[in-house]
Amino acid sequence: MLYDCRSLADRDRGIAAAVEAVKSGELVVLPTDTVYGIGADAFTPYAVKALLDAKGRGRQMPPPVLVGSRHTLDGLVFSLPKNARELADAFWPGALTIVVEHAPSLQWDLGDTGGTVAVRMPLHPVALEVLRETGPMAVSSANKTGQPPATTAQEAQDQLDYSVRVYLEAGPCPDPVPSTIVDVTGDQPRVLRDGAIPFEKLREVVPDLIPAGG
Repeated sequence: MLYDCRSLADRDRGIAAAVEAVKSGELVVLPTDTVYGIGADAFTPYAVKALLDAKGRGRQMPPPVLVGSRHTLDGLVFSLPKNARELADAFWPGALTIVVEHAPSLQWDLGDTGGTVAVRMPLHPVALEVLRETGPMAVSSANKTGQPPATTAQEAQDQLDYSVRVYLEAGPCPDPVPSTIVDVTGDQPRVLRDGAIPFEKLREVVPDLIPAGG
């Protein structure tokens, strides 16, 4: 079912339907500040598997996790590095994904993560409203692997069809550039992927940041 969140009534119905779907272990497509994402409850292993299956992707490429609050990050890690806290304070909500070591006690299975998780808080009102009700969601770009990322919910539906229960349409992505990914699990923070937030801006916050490929 596709809901047009540009209409206030449809938006309320759509967000309620998306929250119910996620809590039932089903898949949803939602807008973010980069591209549209396909999401599932991060703590429901069969839902995460369904997400990977819908994309045609294996466990070796675990999805990132989106959160609706900066403070949620503290609950996902055993100990949050100072660099991660500074980056989140400076750039969240926004197009920065931070790779951290997740707490060993977490009851989830995102795939072959090696004990790490990529976390982001998106700057999009619809996504944040859903995430604040569902809690952390495993979210990947809403497309089949090898196909272009969807910049509208309709484009996502054309690719993913009935594998997704609820599609939330909010119009075309204004700036469909992927998020920048920074890994803070090593001795020095390192850019894994250049993206929407320039390296120079990140380095203003974390001076010892290593560039991608560096």
